[in-house]
Amino acid sequence: MDYAVQQFVNALAFGAEYALIALGLALVYSIMNLMNFAHGEIIASAGYSMYLAILIGFDSPWLVAPVAIIAGAVTAMLFERIAFRPVRHAPATTGLLTAFGVSIVVQNLFTLLVSPRPRAVPALTSLNQTIFIGPYAISSLQLLELITVAIAITGLVLFLKRSTLGLAIRAATREFSTVRLMGVRANRVIATAFALSGLLAGIAAIFMVARRGSVDPDFGFQPVIKAFVACVLGGFGSLGGAVFGGMLLGFLDVAIVMLLPQDMGGLSDAITYSIIAALLVWRPEGLLTRRIELGDKEI
Repeated sequence: MDYAVQQFVNALAFGAEYALIALGLALVYSIMNLMNFAHGEIIASAGYSMYLAILIGFDSPWLVAPVAIIAGAVTAMLFERIAFRPVRHAPATTGLLTAFGVSIVVQNLFTLLVSPRPRAVPALTSLNQTIFIGPYAISSLQLLELITVAIAITGLVLFLKRSTLGLAIRAATREFSTVRLMGVRANRVIATAFALSGLLAGIAAIFMVARRGSVDPDFGFQPVIKAFVACVLGGFGSLGGAVFGGMLLGFLDVAIVMLLPQDMGGLSDAITYSIIAALLVWRPEGLLTRRIELGDKEI
């Protein structure tokens, strides 16, 4: 029973991490029709900002964590201004190639300017302690991650539904040209969407670094691939679908590892993606996306 509870909490934690990253991807995609594969480098930038903060002398996780969140938001806005704004009106394939180009360039910059090897970020290890809830031993990092992700998603929903700029972002996902005709500045809306995606990436980076204890140039690559799969699974154009897809992917990962024999652990990803492929054959538009008219989107 203890093992089952622990694995359930693991699935929730992994799913929350995937959901957080997928939400950032879906937010940008819903406005610009751009799958930002450079999102992994935003996560890595947040991770390296924590490494730099420790070198400067910050030794408390409560000082280091805000640095990652700010760095994620600023990096995302810089990517939008320098790389994506000039190709905004180009074909979708141009934006996709730009995202891959930014990803490769930034990875190489980290390799050349910092190191190709992992760099330790020990300030966050204190977040990972064992706590007891009744008879169950649970990682404090997992509980903190679940609470933080719930607060972040709730805050994002309230921002999108209650603030003027949030309403403009939601309207832009439906019909951007109409929003511009009503006097809303496109640059402001898109920059805000990127900043929000970067903020979510910074939060994800905190827990990834706390779990791994280090950061390297490829730090964000695998999580973004998982988040992309979560977006596909939930349905592109749906923020709720991105969260659902992330949580489902986390549960699939943990369940398959639990059920597979130990000597077949290397097949876990292959089996996970095979199950997802089968689900998409059944629901090619995604599990939560309704069939909609051409040109319409959901949020």
